[in-house]
Amino acid sequence: MRWIAVALMSLLSLSAHASQPEPGAIGFQPAATSIMERMTNFHTLLLVIITVIVIVVMALLLYVIVRFNSKANKEPSKFSHNTLIEVIWTLVPVGILMVIAFFSFGELYYQETFPDVEESEVINVKAEGWQWNWRYYYMDVVDEEGYEMYFVSNPIHRGLEGEPAGTPDAPRNLAVDYPMVVPVDTVIRVYTGATDVIHSWAVPAFGIKTDAVPGKLNELWFRVNETGVYYGQCSELCGKDHAFMPIEIHVVTRPEYDAWLERAQNDIDDARQYLAGISETSNTQLASAR
Repeated sequence: MRWIAVALMSLLSLSAHASQPEPGAIGFQPAATSIMERMTNFHTLLLVIITVIVIVVMALLLYVIVRFNSKANKEPSKFSHNTLIEVIWTLVPVGILMVIAFFSFGELYYQETFPDVEESEVINVKAEGWQWNWRYYYMDVVDEEGYEMYFVSNPIHRGLEGEPAGTPDAPRNLAVDYPMVVPVDTVIRVYTGATDVIHSWAVPAFGIKTDAVPGKLNELWFRVNETGVYYGQCSELCGKDHAFMPIEIHVVTRPEYDAWLERAQNDIDDARQYLAGISETSNTQLASAR
């Protein structure tokens, strides 16, 4: 029974932190939002459909190879077409595409429709792409002079010699110095923009990817189901350091978020230290549970 408990705790640990690419992984990263859960279900449906298509087509090919080869048919057929077969192979693909379209349009509508929640409960953040980092503006937090709170999020690793090796707490090419922080189970509206070239703000575990275009604001939303650290990367080729433009998001409880935000308004370094303390406490609790 003890090894079962250990396995369950390992899975719980992964569910909170399995937000980065894993060596040898085949499927998607574990879903952290309802958007990604729906996308995963849609992907499973497509996998079933394409598997059935492959099996049927392969069976037909094998039947034709065996039934209509030159040894079994000394005299080749001379007919030019078959109306019934042509109708079938036209209508069946159309029907399959209509099924796929029905479910895909539902997914697109869900992603593009902002949840029906009170505006006061929504947190608005602008993610602005630069060559090569992200600048996060917390649009609901304004100082006495009318300026929004913001900070620059730079990568820890830039592909240079002498850099620290990647660790579980700071994965190589994914970790940043000042991560974005949001509360769990809260609707987050993100506006994306850029100052120089086109970037793309993408977090696989959230199922979101939106271009950051100079002179234009794009919009997306997400609501994370559980606390943890989630990673993404710029997904639009934006220059020589495109590969070193990561996204790191810490999802914390609402009280922890409020405490971080209060510190961030005055001293972002103090807020970062507080965030590190939260992560250390979480890791200690997981280790003790094991």
